[in-house]
Amino acid sequence: MSIINDLNNNELLSHHRKCKIWAIGGGKGGVGKSLVTANTSICLALMGYKVVTVDLDLGGANMHTCLGVPIPEKTLSDYVSKKVTDINDLLVSTPIKNLQIISGAQDELGIANLRQMHKNKILSKLGDLDADYVLLDLGAGTSYNTLDFFISADKGALVILPEPTSIENTYRFIKSVYHRRLKMIEELLDIQPLINQAMNSKLSTPQNTPVELVKKVIEINPEMGQKLQREISKFRPKIIMNQVRSQNDIDIGFSIQNVCKRYFGINIDYVGYLDYDASVWQSVKKRRPLLMEFPNSKLVNNFDRMVQKMLDMND
Repeated sequence: MSIINDLNNNELLSHHRKCKIWAIGGGKGGVGKSLVTANTSICLALMGYKVVTVDLDLGGANMHTCLGVPIPEKTLSDYVSKKVTDINDLLVSTPIKNLQIISGAQDELGIANLRQMHKNKILSKLGDLDADYVLLDLGAGTSYNTLDFFISADKGALVILPEPTSIENTYRFIKSVYHRRLKMIEELLDIQPLINQAMNSKLSTPQNTPVELVKKVIEINPEMGQKLQREISKFRPKIIMNQVRSQNDIDIGFSIQNVCKRYFGINIDYVGYLDYDASVWQSVKKRRPLLMEFPNSKLVNNFDRMVQKMLDMND
């Protein structure tokens, strides 16, 4: 099955899901992605929603540690290899009411390179889980696994540190997922050479940016240009600034918004920031979720505000 058909199937399936799927990723490792996913899941569960957190950091799964759960006996690798036939058999309860977890592989390298049919099967079955929200903790970087799960989610959020390497890798991730999404659209096959040219340009060459691509396509083929604009408007990732220490750190999120609008022509939602708090690492060492171990931390309000903002968005 081609990736073009996969996107069409995923968009069709998203309308029939019993639950909403949120994917949380990051352009690089070490940005706090798993901790953000874990505590976002807890926040939703404490609001009364039924939540399943799925560890899709394939080959490096550690979500069970973030949620204070022992290493699960059954993981996604068992499901992919058909040792387990019902994905519901992978569900493990956590100490938090309304919250369950599905663990990724611990030591099997093969699952880190899923075939497309396996990705489609996992997404289809996750959408049928008895839950209100399913949160995907994605692996870092721009592998096709990560990009495809991000694209297929109802909402996709990126965790960013206010550091140059994290910011650079965030732009790289957005560019990669943007490009892969456009490559999946059958109606745009005729302009793939133009798309590739635009995606190979740099931020410093505005004459060949994706924004200029739309203008060129409209000049050549207005109908095709309108299709391209519609598809671009569907791509609306969220960003979360993590470990902020100053107003300048907070403002980086707005700068990323502006650059992505100017370069890609996309609207990015800055859903919130998380203050730096040393208690995060204390909770990790204790294998206890932050929001449960330190309920008076200022991060509790950060998460409440951020999650409520995501819930209020209708995309």
